[in-house]
Amino acid sequence: MGAGSIGFHLMVKEVSKRFNNVQVLNHLNLEIEPGEFVAIIGRSGCGKSTLLRLLAGLDVPTEGEVLLDNKRVKGVHPDTRILFQDARLLPWKRVIANVQIGARNGDKDRAEEALQLVGLEHKAKEWPGILSGGQRQRVALARALAGNPRLLLLDEPLSALDALTRIEMQELIERIWHQQRFSAVLVTHDVSEAVALADRIVLIENGAISLDIPVDLPRPRERNTGFAYYEKLILDRLMGKVTKETLESAFMFSSK
Repeated sequence: MGAGSIGFHLMVKEVSKRFNNVQVLNHLNLEIEPGEFVAIIGRSGCGKSTLLRLLAGLDVPTEGEVLLDNKRVKGVHPDTRILFQDARLLPWKRVIANVQIGARNGDKDRAEEALQLVGLEHKAKEWPGILSGGQRQRVALARALAGNPRLLLLDEPLSALDALTRIEMQELIERIWHQQRFSAVLVTHDVSEAVALADRIVLIENGAISLDIPVDLPRPRERNTGFAYYEKLILDRLMGKVTKETLESAFMFSSK
């Protein structure tokens, strides 16, 4: 990839989503620049996974619109890939064949390149069943990367992994994103993960964005005092210990 971003420009304009009489999203607005990495956090049921499905084209808004490069999303775009919590590998296909599913026209060369990106080229001929949980997620990531995505959507893909493997995967995702500059949207319950990966952290409460905070930390991210500062402030907000105004003031002060 070149130095410039290949990522989509995303616009969410006045989006609402209802399921029967339940209002899940309420006139939500969000803009994501090409190549930006945005984390969406919030309590269970706040609407973050619904928003991700709308960005993916897996669902449609009740009101408003979602745009990729100023074109309304209608179904899953061929340059969008999704990484789920479950790797969703086909157990009857070898690793390389699973990765080829994500490549255009099943391109084996591109699948091999993607496996190399995630450090699993030596597992190409293995069956998914013998892989560890972390390795399966690496294969799922390779399958997504094999399609040369302009938008990568991550739906809590690391939540089932142990702590050390999760950190290793975070570092891998950050490195590949930095190299390729696709746009990335991560839905997570893990505030530490959001701080580790995102340019911005968006907090959804009651179906609307209540905070949109830039993460002004150098990359690659180190879990130092600055990291802990962001993590604590956002956790305190999620737990109701600080107000929105207090949190915004703290981040404005820290970025000066």
